[in-house]
Amino acid sequence: MERTYIMIKPDGVQRGLIHKVIERFEQRGFYLKAMKMQMVTKEHAEKHYADLSSKPFFAGLVTYMCSGPVVCMVWEGKDVVKTGRKIIGATNPLASEPGSLRGDFCIEVGRNVIHGSDAVESAQHEIGLWFPEGVCEYEHALQKWIYE
Repeated sequence: MERTYIMIKPDGVQRGLIHKVIERFEQRGFYLKAMKMQMVTKEHAEKHYADLSSKPFFAGLVTYMCSGPVVCMVWEGKDVVKTGRKIIGATNPLASEPGSLRGDFCIEVGRNVIHGSDAVESAQHEIGLWFPEGVCEYEHALQKWIYE
């Protein structure tokens, strides 16, 4: 089992899409291990997006991420990072498949509703950054009905 970090961005929160995101991950059979809503500080956003700091859109991205609350989540399951990215869709919503979250709910790259870790290593880093207190450790009651 692996874990991924999923964050509903300010536009997704403001548009009332939190339940849609949770629903898609639960329907797939993944387990929610941690969740919280918070305002993002400039320093925290800069740490999260440090790999993009040389990009011309970085300052605007940081400002946008601090513009409203986000919902931070950790999901667990088999191949959850790769599958989570498919559930989310391409970074550019216009290139996202219908049925993906971005394909169904987005038009602009700068308002693409959701962030998802792109690799197991980045997921571990992001989970540590956003959940320094740790996650809820439990065995889900449906596990035997989803996994062999």
